[in-house]
Amino acid sequence: MRAFLPEASDVDAIGEHGETARLTRIHDAGLFAGALPNGSKRYQLRARFGDKTVELDDPYRFPPVLTDFDLYLLGEGTQQRLYDKLGAHPMTLDGVPGVAFIVFAPNARRVSVVGDFNFWNARRHPMRVRGNGYWELFVPHATAGDHYKFDIIGPQGQHLALKSDPMAFAAELRPSTASIVLDETRLPHPRPAPANVNALSAPMSIYEVHLGSWRRKGNNEWLSYRELAEQLPRYVRDLGFTHVEFLPVNEHPFDGSWGYQPDRHVCADQPLRHAGGFLRAGRCLPSRRPRRALGLGARPFPRRSARPRQLRRHRAL
Repeated sequence: MRAFLPEASDVDAIGEHGETARLTRIHDAGLFAGALPNGSKRYQLRARFGDKTVELDDPYRFPPVLTDFDLYLLGEGTQQRLYDKLGAHPMTLDGVPGVAFIVFAPNARRVSVVGDFNFWNARRHPMRVRGNGYWELFVPHATAGDHYKFDIIGPQGQHLALKSDPMAFAAELRPSTASIVLDETRLPHPRPAPANVNALSAPMSIYEVHLGSWRRKGNNEWLSYRELAEQLPRYVRDLGFTHVEFLPVNEHPFDGSWGYQPDRHVCADQPLRHAGGFLRAGRCLPSRRPRRALGLGARPFPRRSARPRQLRRHRAL
């Protein structure tokens, strides 16, 4: 086996029954190699960093997260639940809790995940590439609430600025830009819609609104999602509308854009989240690619004529 532990002076492999074997440093950068005790497949590493000795799980002993079928659907473009595959997902592999990080970076030479769990050191967790540019790694003992980004070497060997995760479920409030691991299984699920509310025979009149600019509190403070849920439906009903269409609610760096320059596709806009409450962002309108060096993204409509016609907007003054 081989282990890459920069700054470690000594490394031992610990077998599943407690037997140990010293690994030999084969490169000054921190690459160690040796035989596993009794050929154990489940093992831990004991590393010495200065005066401290720690035991840790090797992220590279765990199996890949994406299956071959996942890669087939992703490559074909028919995966309908990208947010369940890409991004950061807390899970347990081989009895060890941690977080699986997956990002699509087809032109990258190297991608590392950095964050609170590794002191933001890009040498600690280089990711493995799968398929046509899907980089993944299970990081043992990373937890919900950890901040993270991706450290990328570009196609020409250039070291890019740290990138936030376009498929993150949570993010820091601007001007900070780190993504945050979120355990989606702990989110409350909305109650089902009333029966026949969307029946073909039912009337439909749609009110389109940008939540961040629709209404403010007395000191120009944002309403929380909970407060919007209490006020907006009554307002729309009194105007005679039956349905509401939100302008993009995913995270965007400039409020004046009304959400049309997002850099996180399934993360609800932070100002309203920090005001209180949470909205689970699902399907969002296609949008223009943000011109920010801190995010990863792709232009969904390469030609202007290919963009869908926008609906007439109704704004409350």
